[in-house]
Amino acid sequence: MVAVRIIPCLDVDDGRVVKGVKFAGLRDAGDPVELAAAYGASGADELTFLDVTASSGNRETVHDIVRACAEQVFIPLTVGGGVRTVADVDRLLRDGADKVSVNTSAVANPGLISDISRHFGNQVLVLSLDARRSPETASGFEVTIRGGREGTGRCAIEWIREAADRGAGEILLNSIDADGTRDGFDLELIAAARAAVDLPLIASGGAGRLEHFAPAVAAGADALLAASVFHFGTLSIAEVKAALRAEGIEVR
Repeated sequence: MVAVRIIPCLDVDDGRVVKGVKFAGLRDAGDPVELAAAYGASGADELTFLDVTASSGNRETVHDIVRACAEQVFIPLTVGGGVRTVADVDRLLRDGADKVSVNTSAVANPGLISDISRHFGNQVLVLSLDARRSPETASGFEVTIRGGREGTGRCAIEWIREAADRGAGEILLNSIDADGTRDGFDLELIAAARAAVDLPLIASGGAGRLEHFAPAVAAGADALLAASVFHFGTLSIAEVKAALRAEGIEVR
């Protein structure tokens, strides 16, 4: 098994890191550049930067903040939000991103996944998926778009398979039902995604206590992403890695 990665996530809105519960009730969590520097120094394996209102607001990612964050870290940086074209990806890579995530735009235009993969290689492309439970889909999980604001009626697991076939290199799987609740990762969702594809799988949504992380790995996650527990000092990256090692899980 590949060593598990621990990834803090910076959800950025109007130049500030924010965090809510199930994508609602956002509260300020700090300056993204300062947090990026702190995470880079405290053992994070990667950093994810998501402009959470770029798609819903129909605007570009905040490039100046991305560049400032990239200057602060020497670990892989994934950037997403408002990515609609190959040119958008090119600009973010020039800003200092190592990987780029697509979500809403890829659902609207699945060919974008193939285009990005052909131009830059699939190692650059992360499919970000905000899934919520829905009895109307084959898997019981539905794809949502625009920062979780709109349902699509589309089966999340079928979408993961299609994205993999089109050239996605990694899946960032966020459970809207668990997001910000601190009640634990959605293990059923993770297991369903793992059964569907062999791509590296980043689990997101629900981390609240040290004992939540190992079960997510057992369910099939290759990396674990968290936000509020790190931003507000509930847990440290070192504590999470120590807890995983105590369960016999290799970490970076």
